[in-house]
Amino acid sequence: MSNKTHRRFDPWRTAPVQEMSRKVILQTHCFNIDHVAFDSLAGKPFERDFIHVKHGDTVGVLAITNDGRIPLVEQYRLSTHRWTLEIPGGHGTSHTDRPMDIARRKLEEEAGFKAGKIQQFSRIMDMPGYSTQYTSLFYATDLTPTQISDFGPETPRPGLRLVTPEEAHQLVVNGTILDAKSLVALLSLHDGLLDHHDSPDSDN
Repeated sequence: MSNKTHRRFDPWRTAPVQEMSRKVILQTHCFNIDHVAFDSLAGKPFERDFIHVKHGDTVGVLAITNDGRIPLVEQYRLSTHRWTLEIPGGHGTSHTDRPMDIARRKLEEEAGFKAGKIQQFSRIMDMPGYSTQYTSLFYATDLTPTQISDFGPETPRPGLRLVTPEEAHQLVVNGTILDAKSLVALLSLHDGLLDHHDSPDSDN
């Protein structure tokens, strides 16, 4: 065992750079791209481009049906030109959208279930090297079937799979599921990190 003493990790310690200027070079419906100039304490000034998300956190919803199955959504992703298998999720359309409200809506639209009980269990940074995006993860139970909505032109016929937790974990292990929010959620479930959310005293 090492006798070294390590400094406690502090994410808010003094930054090694100073932002000098920022310019919006592209605007879209859900994010901007900013061109930012920095001055570095360690060397020369430098510039970077960042994705600046407009409407707060995206969400992912790990849901468990009353018979113990997990809804996974088949979607076609334009940026990678491939189909993915994901937990329901997405982003808001306004800065006033609350993550929990988005989570409820996405579960209904993409998986066709209303949640009687839903709780946030984690919040992750998706791409901290070049994006401000966070994803809030929710655990939903006490589900009632409802109508799946249209996904849009990129996925005209979305598919829904209902799998057991064991099957979902195998899809992670064999590399079928690559979506980051889904990996974090399903591995959290497999490792027992969500067990306390099943208690009768859990809040909605």
